[in-house]
Amino acid sequence: MHTPIAITIYHNPACGTSRNTLALIRHAGIEPTVIEYLKTPPDRATLRALAAATGEPLRALLREKGTPFAELGLGDPQRSDEALLDAVLQHPILLNRPLVVSPLGTALCRPSERVLALLPVPALPPFTKEDGEVVTDDGVRRGA
Repeated sequence: MHTPIAITIYHNPACGTSRNTLALIRHAGIEPTVIEYLKTPPDRATLRALAAATGEPLRALLREKGTPFAELGLGDPQRSDEALLDAVLQHPILLNRPLVVSPLGTALCRPSERVLALLPVPALPPFTKEDGEVVTDDGVRRGA
């Protein structure tokens, strides 16, 4: 049975890290709201709020690999947040993943085990990622 805890994952099913993060959430007995952000991109206000909630600059949520990051000149530190938001709205693949929103906070979960700090549940039994790596949960949670 899944625990009724409000967790949202901005997910890309083609990404192994995103799949492992989603599996870890489900391993905790939580069925999150899954937003496949390439199919349903967040709007400008949501992107701004996600960045603010992580405590990171918007630039920290951008993905370079496999995206038009370089072609769009997004590495230029003079690019404003508004210009970065415009780019992500035009090219949602620029949003790094997975982003997880939980009652304990919001974070870019790279590596996937970063999600453990956001799960409002007791320590979990070991979990095996797709590549065979075993993740052990130390039970340390944000805000605890």
